[in-house]
Amino acid sequence: MALSLEEYAAHDGLTGARACASGEMTVSGGVCSLQRQVIAVNKRWVLLLAALLSCAPLAAAEKAMLAGGCFWCMEADFEKLAGVTNVVSGFTGGTLPNPTYNGNHAGHYEAVEITYDPAKVSYKQLLEHYWVNIDPFDAHGQFCDKGHSYLSAIFVANETQRKIAEESRQRVVAQFPNEKVVTPILDAKTFYPIKGSEVGHQDFYKNNPVRYKAYRWGCGRDARLKAIWGERATR
Repeated sequence: MALSLEEYAAHDGLTGARACASGEMTVSGGVCSLQRQVIAVNKRWVLLLAALLSCAPLAAAEKAMLAGGCFWCMEADFEKLAGVTNVVSGFTGGTLPNPTYNGNHAGHYEAVEITYDPAKVSYKQLLEHYWVNIDPFDAHGQFCDKGHSYLSAIFVANETQRKIAEESRQRVVAQFPNEKVVTPILDAKTFYPIKGSEVGHQDFYKNNPVRYKAYRWGCGRDARLKAIWGERATR
């Protein structure tokens, strides 16, 4: 069928465009021909954009899960590491669903989930930073905090992480032949971020700097780290 320009303008835009594209409808003045050209150009732009996106490198952030005692301190220690983009405090390692700080978290470790850019910091480097921020010989907790939830542990998500973690642990064992390294390498389990009324534990060191520094000093964390690691200990 043939339409005048006025009739085409009054026609449903989507229906008209589809009819023009399929050749089912012609419009006087070459409007359909123009419509088909526009559609062809748009398709080419879409294909070009898709090709560019497929070639663009994706920012593949990766995650690590580590336990090293009080998650206030672990969060503070890792957020200052270049290449780390986010550190979340929470619980992992146990079977109890939805553990809470003030409630039941039996079987779980206080831990942090670290998001990092592997182009800037490797998993191996994360672990090197981890070791010098924990006491790997404490079988009862970390520093002044004792109990299962304060134990240290490395949680690995795959065989690549496990291999790197085992090699890293072996280097620590070799460095301290007269000590027993008790930090285990465990399979990663569900990570439960701190939330709800307890969300104040997240970013505690930023939001409560005086209380945090008093706690850290009173717990003897930095003094013990320096005794173990010397100048390698970070603050």
